[in-house]
Amino acid sequence: MHFWVAEEDRDFLVSAHTEFKASHYKPMANVFGILTGIVLALAGFVAYKNHAALQLEVTARDSQKEALVASQKRLKTAQEGLTVTIGKRTEVDAVVVQQGEQEVVQKKTNEDLTQENVAKTAKIAPNKDKIASFKEKTSKVGDLNDLATKMRSTKVESEEIDQSITARGAKLAGLTAENNEAESSAKNTKIQFERFTTGQSLSSLNTTIRSIYPTWGFVTLACGNNGGVVANSMLEVIRNDQPIAKLLVTSVETNSASASIVPDSLNQDVVLAVGDHVISTTKPVTASKPAPITTEIPSTPALPAAEPTADSVPPVVDPAAPADPAAPADPAPATN
Repeated sequence: MHFWVAEEDRDFLVSAHTEFKASHYKPMANVFGILTGIVLALAGFVAYKNHAALQLEVTARDSQKEALVASQKRLKTAQEGLTVTIGKRTEVDAVVVQQGEQEVVQKKTNEDLTQENVAKTAKIAPNKDKIASFKEKTSKVGDLNDLATKMRSTKVESEEIDQSITARGAKLAGLTAENNEAESSAKNTKIQFERFTTGQSLSSLNTTIRSIYPTWGFVTLACGNNGGVVANSMLEVIRNDQPIAKLLVTSVETNSASASIVPDSLNQDVVLAVGDHVISTTKPVTASKPAPITTEIPSTPALPAAEPTADSVPPVVDPAAPADPAAPADPAPATN
């Protein structure tokens, strides 16, 4: 077929032969063709590399999106924990105010009891004078039966006063104990409120790591608000009685909490494990005990050891009367 075409068109054969001869005499065109192929190959290689880099960027962007979603969740949890903390702070403020009011009422009651005790003491002083005067009168000759009756009445009054003083003292001691307990409770509540407001977990905190997320650099704890964990507080991880890492509380719930691992606080050869103990890094704040309120109870006035009775009073003997042979020679005096 080709030969037929060649025979039919001689001019075509001549032009093709001429072009073939010309191609042998144009080496630069071949060089440019080779260079063009190399450039196209390099362009394809660069395009392949760019495509691979694009895939990596897309993967990194997806990871960043996931991290952003997780951060938004933690932010929401932290905001909820802040709302709970504010609510608890309001409750603690109300308790502190109530304790303060109770303390004022208790102090007023103590002052009233002290004044009443002073009044009782002032009332006892005249009774002592009366007893002294009564003893002076009994030293003189008089109606001993009336004297014995008055002494009984005085003793009964003295016993009633003693019982009243004892009852008042017991009541005062009970109210003082209640006041001390109320003051101690108010101070403990104030200390707990101060730790919450300053972002410090309670010193009694003793929990463990529940789960670990090394990729995100945080852990979860086995307790939350009920165990004394406070948001934004610093904690320590303890293993074999030695601190191995520090944690920063990021969110707190009722029975769980999340904390970020503080950078550079964990040694390179140490790996956190589920069950490691976690405590608060702050030292416990101890409230000084209030000094007990003591009121001196006045001593009981001295009373006669025994009451003279009509039988124990010696009869009045007339010196002019004859001696009774049946009577004893020296009657025994009444014992006081």
